[in-house]
Amino acid sequence: MLLLNAVLTVRKNEPRSHSGKGWEEWTDCAVRLLAERTDPLVFLLWGKAAQEKCKQLCLEQRHLVLTAAHPSPLSAYAGFLGCRHFSKTNEFLTRNGQKPIEWSKKER
Repeated sequence: MLLLNAVLTVRKNEPRSHSGKGWEEWTDCAVRLLAERTDPLVFLLWGKAAQEKCKQLCLEQRHLVLTAAHPSPLSAYAGFLGCRHFSKTNEFLTRNGQKPIEWSKKER
């Protein structure tokens, strides 16, 4: 599992403050390389930035692509909550002979 934002750093309380500093090139390359893999992957594109980043890639050919609003408190009720991305991911992984992900946090 890889969780990846389009921009990897930000100044506190300043959304997008590090946009245009080079992170986008790195994350574009990472996503492109993952999309080229032949084994099926799941892409969870949460928010417009993630959806735009993957817009030019042909992910649907062998990968599962799920889109929803960003899960931040400001937009979670605009389509993230109830999207069932976690169960849909596990269904896809199981159908493709892969182990499902244990999403719940376990107390130690």
